[in-house]
Amino acid sequence: MKLLVTGAAGFIGFHTSRMLLERGEEVVGLDNLNAYYDPALKMARLGILRHYPNFRFEKIDLADRDAMRQVFEREQFHRVVHLAAQAGVRYSKENPHIYVESNVTGFLHVIEGCRKNGVEHLVYASTSSVYGANTHMPFAESQNADHPLTLYAATKKANELMAHSYSSLYRLPTTGLRFFTVYGPWGRPDMALFLFTKNILAGLPIDVFNYGKHQRDFTYVDDIVRGVVGALDHVAMPDQNWNSDAPNPSTSQAPYRIYNIGNQQPVALTRYIEILEQCLGRKAIQNLLPMQSGDVPNTWADGELLSRDVGYRPCTDLAVGVHRFVEWHQEYYQQRAA
Repeated sequence: MKLLVTGAAGFIGFHTSRMLLERGEEVVGLDNLNAYYDPALKMARLGILRHYPNFRFEKIDLADRDAMRQVFEREQFHRVVHLAAQAGVRYSKENPHIYVESNVTGFLHVIEGCRKNGVEHLVYASTSSVYGANTHMPFAESQNADHPLTLYAATKKANELMAHSYSSLYRLPTTGLRFFTVYGPWGRPDMALFLFTKNILAGLPIDVFNYGKHQRDFTYVDDIVRGVVGALDHVAMPDQNWNSDAPNPSTSQAPYRIYNIGNQQPVALTRYIEILEQCLGRKAIQNLLPMQSGDVPNTWADGELLSRDVGYRPCTDLAVGVHRFVEWHQEYYQQRAA
């Protein structure tokens, strides 16, 4: 298949592209290579992908309507994995317009390209943040997700609603994946594991919000990618049992699906830090802070739907995943320093 992967120079997009290339797919990677974090890391990821003869790269901004139209018309993709977005929950409070341009307008350009060019299936990234003020654990796709606490989460919820409208109007199969706290090698520098590692190695304090009391469903990136690729292969179909009198938010009479994709084993942030300290052989200096506005106390994925439909089974122990990240981090920065 010829596949489009947006955000191919990003964390999850890079790993997804590599897995698809390894199994022989033709991948066109799209990214705008913005400076939200160090572009050198994005270029290093792209450098690996460019070793594959079945990979090509397009530098395009999602918000560029004409460029997006042209790439869809020229390439005629079979399926699309849309992972590009302006990321960062806290950053959305400072730069709201960027989030709407990338995550809403950009999503419109992607889904319009799919509609107009006969794409067989659109798989796109949503987020566990859509559960927002909901505190019933574990988070299940059948639960209400209409109370996001950040603009970032609101833009992702908007993607889910836009996808449903296109699935209904044009019978375009769409699958949204709600990611739960992804970590691993080649991760984003603005995420906790990266920030903690950098500061601990430098002997600097780490900011620990909510005094370290909250729990997260930390999910290793390879497990995430297996779920993404499994969902891509499992084209969304109408739910023959869908009841409009008691609508299930995760399915529809249209070819539409929403899935959680997490580790299904929440871990306290304090335990996460302990494992990192063990891997680094150093103790962290912890700057204990109250919970920030927009954060949620805990996340925990109910992953039964994705397990049932595509056989998703996360299998990476947290200690193993953190160790792999630390190994990558040390190797990557040693090479850059050489």
